[in-house]
Amino acid sequence: MDIKEYMHGLGLQAKLAGREISRTESGKKNLALQAIAQALETSRERLATENQKDLAAGKQNGLDAASLDRLALTPKSIDAMIEGLKQVAALPDPVGEITDLSYRPSGIQVGQMRVPLGVIGIIYESRPNVTVDAAALCLKSGNACILRGGSEALHSNQAIAACITEGLAAVGLPTAAVQIVATADRAAVGELITMSQYVDIIVPRGGKSLIERIANEATIPVIKHLDGLCHVYIDGSADMDKAVKIAVNAKTHRYGVCNAMETLLVAESIAPKVLPLLAGIYLEKGVELRGCAKTCSLIPACKRATEEDWRTEYLAPILSIKIVEGIDEAMAHINQYSSSHTEAIVTEDYTLARRFLREVDSSSVMVNASTRFADGFEYGLGAEIGISTDKLHARGPVGLKGLTSLKYIVLGDGHIRQ
Repeated sequence: MDIKEYMHGLGLQAKLAGREISRTESGKKNLALQAIAQALETSRERLATENQKDLAAGKQNGLDAASLDRLALTPKSIDAMIEGLKQVAALPDPVGEITDLSYRPSGIQVGQMRVPLGVIGIIYESRPNVTVDAAALCLKSGNACILRGGSEALHSNQAIAACITEGLAAVGLPTAAVQIVATADRAAVGELITMSQYVDIIVPRGGKSLIERIANEATIPVIKHLDGLCHVYIDGSADMDKAVKIAVNAKTHRYGVCNAMETLLVAESIAPKVLPLLAGIYLEKGVELRGCAKTCSLIPACKRATEEDWRTEYLAPILSIKIVEGIDEAMAHINQYSSSHTEAIVTEDYTLARRFLREVDSSSVMVNASTRFADGFEYGLGAEIGISTDKLHARGPVGLKGLTSLKYIVLGDGHIRQ
């Protein structure tokens, strides 16, 4: 296969399909999403069979437990993909929405209209459910997309792609609106991220090395986040039951995800009460604890944390813990080490909660809630195409509106500039 020729062929087809999708009525796009959901439902056995091939190869190739967890297509995860498609279909279509329309002194009306970005290239690892999430969001927002999944999920992604093609064809939409790269050759990524004549935006989802490569080599704008170094701060005024539930859930609900807590910060005044309770639960669940000197004095089984620990996204059952004097030291630590993904405070002090929301500079900031809620599905976006920690265009979970842009529109009635 000539990779350059193959990828440019995909790009040209996507560009042509994107023009049709951009003007497709919302009802027809919704019918396509529902048809894809139905195709997934009737293909459960095939999806499971193909996924087992990927899981078997992954185990043989030494994939760790977290990677295998992300790779697995369980009945529950297939249910979630189908539900995500239905939720996206039920969401308002942002395309064509006109806002801020107002008269100018000249008599013209000026406003803004929401429009698709065009063709979106998405590069991701492990998680085959991303194929469905990305396709759904791109279709509903009027964009074509080229999806390049990881080689470890090749069989799963091809099985899902067949369902997407079936759904598009069923309602008469161009099947090239969603294309899955059919080769694991890394050169395909290099082509995709430099095809500016066809592709308008790149969204990488995966490990830090992948995202750094894309950010450094792409000649197309990139929506990205590098790390999910998330913090939970337990304030001195925190409710103990809330603090324990949130801190346990944020770390142990799932380990290999970007919105899992990696560092726990605890106010000195409440540490002797809450940390022994939490330590018992964490150790029972097999979580390795690494802490500051004060933490180690309260938790004998805790290892001494290094400077590198405060900077590490473990994606594993490992947790860093630091005892701080109060909210100022907690926020100083977060602003120094955070990857600007998600931070949470547990407190009953309304004033401190407001300060935390205002002064912590991350894409999601929470009060009395687990960082695991930082997710497009949980935010009511139906699904997400990724998390953005950038400050331009889109920030936080990227849903439908994050895949559109605004253009100015002017309405006149024979007006000329004097």
